[in-house]
Amino acid sequence: MKKGNEDIYQKRINRQYLTLVFTLVFVVTTLIAGSLYFRFYRAGITGKAEGNEYEQYYVMITDNYKSDFWQSVYRSALEFAKENNIYVDLLGENLSGDYSCEELMRIAIASKVDGIIVYASEAVSMTNLIDEAVRSGIPVVTLYGDSTHSDRISFVGVGGYSVGKLYGKQIVRIIKENRRQELLESETIGDRTKIQIAALANSDTLDAGQNIIISSMQDTIRQENATDSEFEVSIVTVDNTNTFSVEESIRDIFMQKDVPDVIVCLNEQSTVCAYQAVVDYNMVGDVNVLGYYDSEEIIKAIDRGVIFATISIDTDQLGTYSIQALMDYYEYGNTSEYYTADITLIDKDNVYEFKKQEEQDE
Repeated sequence: MKKGNEDIYQKRINRQYLTLVFTLVFVVTTLIAGSLYFRFYRAGITGKAEGNEYEQYYVMITDNYKSDFWQSVYRSALEFAKENNIYVDLLGENLSGDYSCEELMRIAIASKVDGIIVYASEAVSMTNLIDEAVRSGIPVVTLYGDSTHSDRISFVGVGGYSVGKLYGKQIVRIIKENRRQELLESETIGDRTKIQIAALANSDTLDAGQNIIISSMQDTIRQENATDSEFEVSIVTVDNTNTFSVEESIRDIFMQKDVPDVIVCLNEQSTVCAYQAVVDYNMVGDVNVLGYYDSEEIIKAIDRGVIFATISIDTDQLGTYSIQALMDYYEYGNTSEYYTADITLIDKDNVYEFKKQEEQDE
């Protein structure tokens, strides 16, 4: 009986070992195949634009190349790059399957591109990959998300302190409106309630920028004479593995007994999911969404009063600065360590002017 149990145990170990081997082989084969495909793809595009070969070839790596935000950044980068006889690819668009930023970094390094622009994080794995690329002679620019301990040549992003300040000022507006309402309705000061604020943070991102935004937001609220008894900020972790998981994480907020009065979104995807949940749960006017980015969908939601306000980021600057940083590095041997894109608040007071300006630009 004992020998029979040992045989069963050994077979189970063998199966697990084989599964592990097959998994490793599959991952390595996928990366090699992606790298080889990408090399052929790269060779095919170097002769574009009426036979004019591009002098350099860069890649941009993001966590979600399909989003309006990243598509806008990429279009600006591509346009500016072409003006300087450079081609930049949004890596992942032309590859079958879904790849993480780390996997795309490995493909870019193996393909020996001339420059990498990557949405990074403070994860050790990302830091190591950036350092590996630099050791291989590939300069790396971190975009929107930084890896401060890596050998990247420059970071292109937005000022987290400024973003938090804009959010804070909008929350103060909400608090003041709540004050006025409760002065009319509450008989005593004890009847007043705290404004509950939920800041949505990605679960897979070790991003100091998120902490800066939230800290700046809280400081701004206090500086505007709002007391701790009037507001409370909590950080809600959002599973951003995919769109469905983001939706589920945000819907869980609305399934709770006490739904926050204000939801602060730190990216485009969370903004869209949050305002859709507000509509689905019939809480328009009860929950104030502070959004991020200015896609057509988000602007319409502000116009309809579903989103309280959003922060518009100059994606043209993000794309252009990323290419400029790499160009400066190749030309001068160094570049500015930080590039900061402009931000603008859009709310019900200026959304009409914003839409009008957008139509004129088109």
